[in-house]
Amino acid sequence: MNNTPAEKRALRQQMRHQRRSLSPTQQREAAIGVRNRIRNQLWFLRARHIALYLPNDGEIDPTPLIKLCWKMGKKVYLPVLHPIRHNRLWFIHYTPDTRMTPNRFGIPEPSLQKHPRRPAWAMDLVMLPLVAFDADGNRMGMGGGFYDRTFGYKLKVKGMKGARLIGLAHEFQRVGELPVQPWDVPLFGIVTNRANYLRHRSV
Repeated sequence: MNNTPAEKRALRQQMRHQRRSLSPTQQREAAIGVRNRIRNQLWFLRARHIALYLPNDGEIDPTPLIKLCWKMGKKVYLPVLHPIRHNRLWFIHYTPDTRMTPNRFGIPEPSLQKHPRRPAWAMDLVMLPLVAFDADGNRMGMGGGFYDRTFGYKLKVKGMKGARLIGLAHEFQRVGELPVQPWDVPLFGIVTNRANYLRHRSV
């Protein structure tokens, strides 16, 4: 278990280096693998408002999944850095014609002024990136806490389920065990290019 800050930093560096080392062909194959593992899942078929992300730093690419959502008539949203609330996200409607601008991390995101947004609790399904995960559905992110703060209501409001959270990853990002903090928002599951790790319960 990676408990100390030094161990967490080392694991993040290792995983980020490994995913950045993938060739474009390996990334394309992984992206298609994730799409194929998700496309027939009931929780995906039922969802109408779906948040995804644009890949950065070697993250597994959900672009084939985004295109599938558009083809199926689902509404796709991208996370946007909240302009006021620290380390929180808004979700902005995303189409093939959406104009994008880079945020402070250099990641393209839709303009807040020109596109409708949807609150986090009103999303049906949110598929998010991660740095490492374990088979119990625990996720290690980049350390900013954006998703945990945004979906922290799931820990505070009893009985309020809201959006279903699914992590997307390369299979090699799986580790034996990750520590769980009180503020970590649990995922419904994680999907990789090789396997589905679902909790089979609503969280």
